[in-house]
Amino acid sequence: MKNIYPWQKNDWARLQELCKRPPHGLLFKGNKGIGKFDLAMNFAQSLLCQHPDEPGFACGLCPSCHWFSQGSHPDFCLLQPDALSSDSDENDDLKPASGKKPSKQISVDQVRGLADFSGMSAHQGGRRVVVIHPAEAMNTNAANALLKNLEEPPPGLLFILVSHKPQQLLPTILSRCLSFALPAPDTESATRWLTQQGVQNPVEALAASGFAPLQAAQQNEQMGGEERDKLLRAVRQPATLDVFALAEMLQKTEQVLVVQWLQQWSYDMSAMKLAGKLRYHPGEEAAVKKLVESIAPLNLVRLQSFLQTAKREAQHTLNSKLFIESLLFSYRQLMLG
Repeated sequence: MKNIYPWQKNDWARLQELCKRPPHGLLFKGNKGIGKFDLAMNFAQSLLCQHPDEPGFACGLCPSCHWFSQGSHPDFCLLQPDALSSDSDENDDLKPASGKKPSKQISVDQVRGLADFSGMSAHQGGRRVVVIHPAEAMNTNAANALLKNLEEPPPGLLFILVSHKPQQLLPTILSRCLSFALPAPDTESATRWLTQQGVQNPVEALAASGFAPLQAAQQNEQMGGEERDKLLRAVRQPATLDVFALAEMLQKTEQVLVVQWLQQWSYDMSAMKLAGKLRYHPGEEAAVKKLVESIAPLNLVRLQSFLQTAKREAQHTLNSKLFIESLLFSYRQLMLG
């Protein structure tokens, strides 16, 4: 496999040290879009490989690696929502033949199914691995069912929980797993990788994604950059902002993404007002500085608070155009007030 990302070399070395005294539960935690799931899958394959190389990577040639690549390894189990495919960090395109919307939760039945897996002896007489991704997708019943497995795991069984939001996990689950924090990628490695993926303006794309390179690459493929650019050009001039025209243009864009773009813009306005620096919009210092000169700091705080609430509401709105119109009206009012 050997396809860890360039910024994960130190993380891989840390994992090899852990192998000397392996825990029964590992919690991979960090920001979304930095490659936690891919690292977990690489690590799982390496643990099951019959002939790993010196750095600990799976050989990719043995029967175990063949089973793993085919998704049929008898000593490996992957638990994730139906809405996710097994080969991506997040993919909502998986749709069952019935037409029913795939679940975004890990059900209690999925976790209970681990009883048969954990009760069997290892096919190769060695390790067995369970990857749960993302762990916060477990509903309450599923999380409680997992506790029984974590409390008394059979010898040689390793649970790897991958989480974007570990604060949402039960404290009892957290206490039974060794925390393995994955830091945000360094800018140099991430931008070089994005360039290799064919992403134009990788520095700007990385910043716009919140320094999550996998999300930056995904957004580049989805061609969301044009909508973001139009939004940012419009919000620079709140006095002449045409709310209805902009909402019409953005109504087919994912609402959470629109809110996220405004949150990044709001963060940089506050950062410029208070510290004279930008995080998400490199090269826009002059425009942002001019914009925030006449804006009261309290209104910038109110804007950030409003957008936090709006991001939660964006998950449940039925009329995208009306939601975005309301969003833009509130933005204009706070910026001009």
